[in-house]
Amino acid sequence: MNNDLKQEQTARINLYALISRIMMSEIDEGLLKSIEVDENMLSFFPTFKEWKKRKELDSKDLIERYLNVDFTNLFLLHLIPYESFYTRDDQMLETGGDNPVQAIFNAFEFNVQLDKARVMAADHIAIELEFMYELCRAELKALEEGNSKVAQEIAQIQYGFMRDHILEWAPMYLLNVKSEAGTAFYFDAADLALEFLMSDFEYLTELKNSGYNHQA
Repeated sequence: MNNDLKQEQTARINLYALISRIMMSEIDEGLLKSIEVDENMLSFFPTFKEWKKRKELDSKDLIERYLNVDFTNLFLLHLIPYESFYTRDDQMLETGGDNPVQAIFNAFEFNVQLDKARVMAADHIAIELEFMYELCRAELKALEEGNSKVAQEIAQIQYGFMRDHILEWAPMYLLNVKSEAGTAFYFDAADLALEFLMSDFEYLTELKNSGYNHQA
């Protein structure tokens, strides 16, 4: 496995992990600090980097007075971060076992603890991105072990899940987040997620067209 491929896969893993975490629950001081002290990570949040409130307040006040309020508005109260809301004709959440995303997770033994994640259904945007994160980790492990067949199969699953599920609704939701965001942080987070998902699907499409040959 060459270093360029390893770096690319590691970058995909890290971005899926970061975006999933940001959209799963309110940010804490540790995560915020890790973003602010890492210039590479902070570069993903250009509006937040220059945001006046960030320079005026310490992390605790910034989180409690602005970021938590914005998270609640965007992910809990006014916008609906669930696939079924966007894809069902009746715009109802599918919280039961008939949820097609839950069926996929069950098939791949991806366990979602909804109570700990503080979400109502498996098709929450953060859970779907966490699933992609786990697939990317498994793909990297297969590549490191020289098992190209397994890596190809996992990449194919990623492509299908992205095409049939995430891209069917997440771009619309993320555009709504950008439009409704009350803080520079969540505006940038939505912009990062949108741009990354588009570029990652382009990468997966190119991989598909090469016959899932990672070395092509």
